[in-house]
Amino acid sequence: MSSIIDTWWASHGSEVVGWRRKIHAHPELSRQEVNTTELVMAQLTEAGLYPRRLPLGTGVVCDLGPTGRPRIALRADMDALPITEHTGLLYSSTVEGVSHACGHDAHTAILIGVARLLAGVDELPVGVRLIFQPAEEVMPGGALDAVAAGVMNGVSRIFALHCDPKLPVGSVGLRAGPLTSAADHIDLQLHSAGGHTSRPHLTGDLVYAMGTVITGLPGILSRRVDPRSGTIMVWGAAHAGSAANAIPQEGRLLGTVRTGDHGSWAELEPLVRSMIGELLAPLGVRYDLSYFRGVPPVVNDDQAISMMRAAVAAIGPSAVADTPQSPGGEDFSWYLEHVPGAMGRLGVWDGIGPQVDLHQPNFVLDERSLEIGVRTLAGIVLNGI
Repeated sequence: MSSIIDTWWASHGSEVVGWRRKIHAHPELSRQEVNTTELVMAQLTEAGLYPRRLPLGTGVVCDLGPTGRPRIALRADMDALPITEHTGLLYSSTVEGVSHACGHDAHTAILIGVARLLAGVDELPVGVRLIFQPAEEVMPGGALDAVAAGVMNGVSRIFALHCDPKLPVGSVGLRAGPLTSAADHIDLQLHSAGGHTSRPHLTGDLVYAMGTVITGLPGILSRRVDPRSGTIMVWGAAHAGSAANAIPQEGRLLGTVRTGDHGSWAELEPLVRSMIGELLAPLGVRYDLSYFRGVPPVVNDDQAISMMRAAVAAIGPSAVADTPQSPGGEDFSWYLEHVPGAMGRLGVWDGIGPQVDLHQPNFVLDERSLEIGVRTLAGIVLNGI
């Protein structure tokens, strides 16, 4: 297995780097990945494969290997972010205000490389489905569109990698159980008759009500949900009023609720609705609550992690690394609602420069990680089930 990958990478590794740089220089936002889709289609077709566009026009699915039995699916996301790049790279984004600040360009290039590598293997031990997914960066995620298009039909397990600037290049972080968190959004709009700040008893004091919810909801939630679930509620925006001596009529709070436990995620919306109502009931302020469920937590399957661990261990004795649970959201979780699977953290830090986090305008990755990604995903397939 290693010799197959060694030979292929020696001849074609520079091509993977080239695909990544081309995608990086021409980033496309969620559900606008037209040129990226064309690149993937062209490279897979050139390898003798038969890729298909997903029904909404962006994204690609492609099968290879033996038929008549369940397939292993490999997924890469393709979309960029509305962030202006500040890296100064020679292949920096050429699109104003858009960049690959999350490493999806690497994910896509790696999976193209895996596709072309596997296409050259005479007899694969297992069938493979390649999923190049659009719109990971927008909730509830393009994975739902891919699932609706049938990409999970006949799939037994699914695997993916995600860049991690906290891990050094050459390593892959693995964790059985919860890896990411569910991420829901709250939009709370409050309404009052308003009035003079000298007479708050004659109206609903909207700003006081906002403050009650701002401090009360996170605190009460932490007492109503098992702390082992990793549940956290944080406000991101608060807007109300413009004058020091006037109680405003309208206010708005925006926030997120996250949890690493699937069972807790199912209970959060009714619990949050109940607590907000109880907090505001005595204050004479009306409200409208919009609760947007995001993505479930990614919970890695034990057997799938074992399969990924075997592939990573074959790379070298120090390639396997631990990784903590993240409070961030990831729509790979929607696939795991259908079949078991696992996501690994691909180390992309060069070990020298600063560890710039994802979604930052100066995020960079060490391109040696592309080889590690190809070796990991191809190794899972070549090891078989």
